[in-house]
Amino acid sequence: AKMSPPLFDFIEAKDKLTESTKQALGDKSSKAIIQAFHHIPGNETEKKTTLDQAFRGVLGEQIVSHASSCEDYLSLIYMSIDAVTEGICSATTPFVLLGDVLDSLPLDQCDNIFTFVEKNVSTWKSNSFYTAGKNYLLRMCNDLLRRLSKSQNTVFCGRIQLFLARLFPLSEKSGLNLQSQFNLDNITVFNKNEDESTFGLKHTGEKEDGMEVEEGEMGEEEAPASCSIPIDYNLYRKFWTLQDYFRNPVQCYDKVSWMTFLKYSDETLAVFKSFKLDDMQASKRKLEELRASGGEHVYFAKFLTSEKVTSDIH
Repeated sequence: AKMSPPLFDFIEAKDKLTESTKQALGDKSSKAIIQAFHHIPGNETEKKTTLDQAFRGVLGEQIVSHASSCEDYLSLIYMSIDAVTEGICSATTPFVLLGDVLDSLPLDQCDNIFTFVEKNVSTWKSNSFYTAGKNYLLRMCNDLLRRLSKSQNTVFCGRIQLFLARLFPLSEKSGLNLQSQFNLDNITVFNKNEDESTFGLKHTGEKEDGMEVEEGEMGEEEAPASCSIPIDYNLYRKFWTLQDYFRNPVQCYDKVSWMTFLKYSDETLAVFKSFKLDDMQASKRKLEELRASGGEHVYFAKFLTSEKVTSDIH
């Protein structure tokens, strides 16, 4: 009589693969994982699923222990990439591990992990990983963007957007407006009557108590570079008129509208070029002061504490 294959023992297999994964991290080679995988009885699907769980289990131990560094996390993710290449674990596993790491780390350490993600864009675009991982990477990047401040983490936000642009082809449907539908109800209301303009009037209001002013954004000691275009009602009107072209880009097919758009855009950009948007040196000084104080750099949302903000709600 034909003997039936031995039953697959998930717990035993997971313990063996977990042990081999830890050994592989110490040896800095995935050989131990490959050998253990092939010596465990069972079909390929069962063993792959078990190795997926083993990888996440080891990563979970690293995160909970707080004794591991970003390099330790990345070593494990590299092991999972090798395992996918060897065909012994699911193609989604490296992305699941990346998501787990980014969800559990403060933003300054997420920066280091994301550098790894950027450097391996060619790996993510390869046939073995792209289909399985593109949605994971998109979700991971969107989760990061939600945690980041567009005003305080401008560079990091830009890196994420550039990474997505490199990862996805121009034909990617999720980034296209295939039916050319625009939100025509999104009308920007602004003062179109020059007689009601307050430009030129002096404002004597004092700075609100509790409202922080970021260094480098509104510093009085840093005067903007000179610009030939005066900042007056005329510029204000042109700047906000541009929003109507973004609301309904079809207007640009009209020659007169297109020339108007170009003229207003050039004048607006010329003014922006004359102002310093961000003081990187000030941001670096703040970070150095925070680290010198002995505390870890932990992310906290910035609150607006001005009484004026509260009164405007009513």
